[in-house]
Amino acid sequence: MPEHFEILEDYAFFRPTGKVTLQRALEMVTDAIAFAREHRIGKLLVNTSNLTGYEPPDLATRYFYVHDWARAAARHVRIALVARPEMIDPQKFGITVAANLGFIAEVFTSEEDALKWLEGLK
Repeated sequence: MPEHFEILEDYAFFRPTGKVTLQRALEMVTDAIAFAREHRIGKLLVNTSNLTGYEPPDLATRYFYVHDWARAAARHVRIALVARPEMIDPQKFGITVAANLGFIAEVFTSEEDALKWLEGLK
């Protein structure tokens, strides 16, 4: 099980912490999504708010990492992502890419809002 991963009854949490590169942060999330899929966890709340050490990704990076996450989820894991406001694209480009791939995901600035959304999924 990845460090900072917690499995509850209906969903799981992944709350990584530390100073990392953007590449490492993206890999950590990909690994957590793959772990959730492999263990038949259909709902995952990922809170990246405590990861530091990198700047917000550009649009091209967002496009490619959402593709990686969608592949890792394989249409079995739905993601509620919590991030610091400056990390979220104002037009939610990554969410648009996810929707185009059939990857159910949303991004939030609070864990409370993310959890409400995740719990509302069937």
